[in-house]
Amino acid sequence: MAKKSKAATRARPRTGGKPGAKPRTRKPRPSSYAGMTGAQIFHQMLQVEGVEILFGFPGGAVLPIFDELYRSPIRFVQTRHEQGAAHMADGYARSTGKVGVCIATSGPGATNLVTGLATAHMDSVPVVAFTGQVRSFLIGNDAFQEADTTGITRPITKHNALVRTAEELGRTVREAFYVARTGRPGPVLVDIAVDSTMEKVTSEPDLAPNLPGYRPRVTGHMRQIKAAADAINVSERPVLYVGGGVIISGASQELRALVQKGKIPVTTTLLALGAVDESDALSLRMLGMHGSATANYAVQECDCLIAVGARFDDRITGRIETFAPHAKIIHVDIDPASISKSVAADVPVVGDARDILQKMLPLIKPVRRTAWLNRIAEWKKQYPFSYVRGGRIKPQAVIETLGRLTRHEAIIATGVGQHQMWTAQFYGFRRPRRLITSGGLGTMGFGLPAAIGAQFGNPGQTVVDVDGDGSFAMTMGELVTAARYGQPVKVVVIDNSYLGMVRQWQQMFYGKRYSAVDHPCPDLPKLAEALGATGARVTEPGELEDALAAMLKHEGPYVLAVAVEPEENVFPMVPTGKSLHEMEMGRLA
Repeated sequence: MAKKSKAATRARPRTGGKPGAKPRTRKPRPSSYAGMTGAQIFHQMLQVEGVEILFGFPGGAVLPIFDELYRSPIRFVQTRHEQGAAHMADGYARSTGKVGVCIATSGPGATNLVTGLATAHMDSVPVVAFTGQVRSFLIGNDAFQEADTTGITRPITKHNALVRTAEELGRTVREAFYVARTGRPGPVLVDIAVDSTMEKVTSEPDLAPNLPGYRPRVTGHMRQIKAAADAINVSERPVLYVGGGVIISGASQELRALVQKGKIPVTTTLLALGAVDESDALSLRMLGMHGSATANYAVQECDCLIAVGARFDDRITGRIETFAPHAKIIHVDIDPASISKSVAADVPVVGDARDILQKMLPLIKPVRRTAWLNRIAEWKKQYPFSYVRGGRIKPQAVIETLGRLTRHEAIIATGVGQHQMWTAQFYGFRRPRRLITSGGLGTMGFGLPAAIGAQFGNPGQTVVDVDGDGSFAMTMGELVTAARYGQPVKVVVIDNSYLGMVRQWQQMFYGKRYSAVDHPCPDLPKLAEALGATGARVTEPGELEDALAAMLKHEGPYVLAVAVEPEENVFPMVPTGKSLHEMEMGRLA
């Protein structure tokens, strides 16, 4: 066999390589940046910030950056669509706690990132997105592939900036990472005029972040922390209401210690699942529109509600006027703008959740609260998450079986819809950063690319995308990305041939007038094979466990389509405009 020439080998683009490939050695930080191009400084700053992987898609306005990427140790993953790149960066960030990074060209490349940025913004995910822009002297002239990217993304980013010169590029990149990861995290976009990446700096640029108006408060005020602890100690029926901020701050251990010491029942939002072990006796599971009846009843009857890293969104509170009517409200959050935004706080505590819980823990007195815990135990016994068994495969059974087979340890990504809520109800999360899902924006199509991003960030771990046939169809082309880079992501498609959650609402509130919700699913095994993965389909309840086990055992990307009961509904459900205790229970047994 003829050997390849050096030229042919060098011509092969470096786009991530195969599993097991050794990364290029990082070069030492240069003593001087003078004489470098903007593109060279850009890559140096990524390395300074510890970036290991970059998701994206090339184009004209970022060609100088990609030319330098050719020589960079940073791993690049070429996605099928820029939205997929944003979601992969998001999934990588949520599962690892690091900043996710993506890149796209100007105009349509940049606008294709919008949905992913909005998703990260709503859920406080640290993502830095870089977009190319036309030459600086053409900005505002409607040049080819020009868009006002900073104007478009200002409402859906924590911060954004337009770079016009090479001198400001390095500092702006450093500022982007600092803003994205500190305080209440969020996405930051840096729009880069292409000429700024080609020009050379003539003198040493100032690379230090300069954000005099940005001073996130991390340390909680001891007087407020003591007031919160005093209120908890005298309460008879306290409930901890925990949001995603606890996971973001890495405060799960402190939270669990507080729960056990104070014997305080704890409920979580969707984004906080895993912050406490859901098998713990003091766990009330998720609350809200599709939360557990126990959690919703407990919130409505508690005398002290301790909100930590949560923002009281409408899917949690139900009718705001009747939410937690007997409770003194303690609100712990790093974002002062979130305090009393929806629900007035009696005891506000601004700061990082981990810092505050560490300081609060010694002040909490161990209290038995026997009557309150007995009441909760009665609710748990009376209103467990359950469903009617028999007949066709039930979607809840799919999630239960998956949880058992993975010992509740897999990283689970989801799309948005009924399958997302069944996953929250029936998987049984034990640890933080195990659920990767779109909460605030509710982005269909999020599951598969987010799972791929999580798999890149967690090599060797089991990552499963639990998806609906509608949600999966929106970004299923990213299977090619998983196959190309050898990422063994598993996809379980809950196939009911409907846009399930929309159909449920039409059934319950629109007289069963099913309008535009039928969603015939393609032959997913054949589709998976065409896109480079392996696929199978299961239709019989008795075959479900073996089919899931075979999927999990497979070494590469795999799609398992599960034909389920078409008109199964998610219960409990708090209808819009109703109070938490006014749940539709459906048929739960």
